[in-house]
Amino acid sequence: MSSRTNLALAPSWTQLWNGDRAVADRIVSDDFVTHLAPFTGGGTQEMRGREALKAWIADMHRAFADLRFTIDVGPISDDDHLVIRWGARGVYAGGFPGTSASAIGKEVSFTGTDILRVSDGNVVEYWVNADGLDLCAQLGITELASGGESRE
Repeated sequence: MSSRTNLALAPSWTQLWNGDRAVADRIVSDDFVTHLAPFTGGGTQEMRGREALKAWIADMHRAFADLRFTIDVGPISDDDHLVIRWGARGVYAGGFPGTSASAIGKEVSFTGTDILRVSDGNVVEYWVNADGLDLCAQLGITELASGGESRE
């Protein structure tokens, strides 16, 4: 595909992350793969399939009411990739291990960078790098959910 065609996916990708999961059926390949580092630490994990992506997005929207993503830098594209630096804001609704009840209702913001590999007009692979440390600090998480060391 062309760089220009890939650039055209950016608004739809943002719309998807803003909660319109039906967009995934139009722009995400069936054999889609996500490479992600969990917010609360640990090694990179893989998630496979369009439905897994849609479920992850739904989980994020359950954890953060009024979650909104914006494009802060880019998009940047070549013939095979699309890169977006994004910002997100929402109100914490609960669900992250290690948070206290007092974190519920707190407005948070966090940033990240998405690298998307595009083939035949569909997103086939996704690398996400989000500032989970900043988000955890805003939520008052001082110890990693996996039993890691305290950051205090």
